[in-house]
Amino acid sequence: MMAGSPVFLGIIVLLSAFLAPSVGGRAMPKLADRKLCADEECSYPISMAVALQDYVAPDCRFLTIHRGQVVYVFSKLKGRGRLFWGGSVQGDYYGDLAARLGYFPSSVVREDQTLKPGKIDVKTDKWDFYCQ
Repeated sequence: MMAGSPVFLGIIVLLSAFLAPSVGGRAMPKLADRKLCADEECSYPISMAVALQDYVAPDCRFLTIHRGQVVYVFSKLKGRGRLFWGGSVQGDYYGDLAARLGYFPSSVVREDQTLKPGKIDVKTDKWDFYCQ
């Protein structure tokens, strides 16, 4: 079989489609089945916190934060994931970077201001732990 033949090229295209990383993202293992939020959609921040130390995200579900950075807490995982909170940070300057979302250990931040109590128990779904 020749390297330039249509059959050979077709096989290469098919193999590359199966072996190439997914452009659309992927579901990752769930950290918890339930979470506490300020509202049913978890769209309102529960609190503002300050990072006490740097935290480097081990994978795409998590949020890298730096000491002194303000973190907006949107959810607090329950059950087996209870040590993790979900939140958001921005770049060094307002508007510098789009907000980043992810999970981080609650032990690396100090809650400074409660914005709305996180008392709504919400079931997590695959989109809570989806990586792009």
